[in-house]
Amino acid sequence: MDKLGQLKINVMNSIWGTDAASAPAWKAALINIIRVLHVLARELSGGLLPLRAMSLVYTSLLSLVPLLAVSFSVLKAFGVHNQLEPLLLNVLAPMGPKGVEISTLIIGFVENMKVGVLGGLGLALLFYTVVSLLQKIERAFNYTWHVKQHRPLSQRFSDYLSVLIIGPVLVFSAMFITASLMNSSVMQMIVAIEPFGSLIKFLTQLVPYLLIILAFTFIYIFIPNTKVQFRCAFIGATIAGILWESVGWMFAFFVVSSTKYTAVYSAFATLILFILWLYLAWMILLVGASIAFYIQNPESIKLSHQDSRLSIRLTEKLAMLAMFQISHSFYLGHPPWSLTALAKYLHIAVDEMEPVMEALEANGIINETNDDPPVYLPAKPLDTTPVKEVLDAVRNGKETALTKYNQLPDIQSVNETIDRLDQATDSTLKGVTLKYIAMSASGDNQQK
Repeated sequence: MDKLGQLKINVMNSIWGTDAASAPAWKAALINIIRVLHVLARELSGGLLPLRAMSLVYTSLLSLVPLLAVSFSVLKAFGVHNQLEPLLLNVLAPMGPKGVEISTLIIGFVENMKVGVLGGLGLALLFYTVVSLLQKIERAFNYTWHVKQHRPLSQRFSDYLSVLIIGPVLVFSAMFITASLMNSSVMQMIVAIEPFGSLIKFLTQLVPYLLIILAFTFIYIFIPNTKVQFRCAFIGATIAGILWESVGWMFAFFVVSSTKYTAVYSAFATLILFILWLYLAWMILLVGASIAFYIQNPESIKLSHQDSRLSIRLTEKLAMLAMFQISHSFYLGHPPWSLTALAKYLHIAVDEMEPVMEALEANGIINETNDDPPVYLPAKPLDTTPVKEVLDAVRNGKETALTKYNQLPDIQSVNETIDRLDQATDSTLKGVTLKYIAMSASGDNQQK
């Protein structure tokens, strides 16, 4: 092995072989940053993140005008609909004069769309198009957060429509309050006093960045169908906000120097640049969401891109530990456990813990509630449920109709050996119930 290859191995071992929890604070922070950057680079190069962004670009092109039409109608009721164009111009600012051209066209389409004369069917289709866009966004964020369960249809409409109605009002209310404060007589007196004037001027320049970060934070907390911690969402939003401004500057420079593209593509150049900026914008949003996810779930940061395969022994122990915590909390009246809380307590990724819980639920040992987030409760009396049922559930959990146990070749010596193993397990665990496991020792019931 050459020196470069050995150096690469040593670097990877120092990053992934070090226990960040026991390392000094500065070293742990550096290791976690490098790990997150490594995972993000892997997802951007070979993951589905770019494909999700492309899908959102296509959906945005179809739904942008209906979305703005709904927002325009809401804002018109408050008399601030004229502020919609400046906001759109701000989003398309990196495109320069072409952004102004696109913004004018979009606003023209919105103004020509008379929501009041669409009729019942037209209005329903309008809202359906907007809700479909938000649904696509939710699925992209759920993928980033490794969430397989989407919002129910009724909750989807209520949540989405509340954002469409309340969101624009809150955004423009914040802008109006900021402008009113800056123009007040008291603020003008403070501005005239140095160094407060220079400080306020500097803070005023930071307001657009702060509004972007707050908007991204709201998106990261609300859109995914899971509980997102504010701290993690804010960190992801801050990084995404910085990326937004940095990429915006670079894209603006690209647009200025893209005269050759304009000559080649002619009238299509503006559309191509618009699609490219939409793609970059969605990529920035999804990258920020990924950062928030990995900060909240550091156990999901893995060196390998492939899904890890749990050994039989590890799967059995995870099932026993999960049943211990669920049963222990049930007997002591403690809050029940969710999938995320169990995974965090066991220091394992949610993706690895989920099949174990699905196997226990499929065999009728636990039930998942309809709470938000769902939690687990025992489905059988603990004092009569043998521990071996838990082991059998995870051992047989991945058997399907196409790979049934009895479809394998029938060899007598193999069958006898497996039967003896089952009999030994039955004999050893005879009389041992989940109640005994749950009450034999006190558990660490600290839910994160």
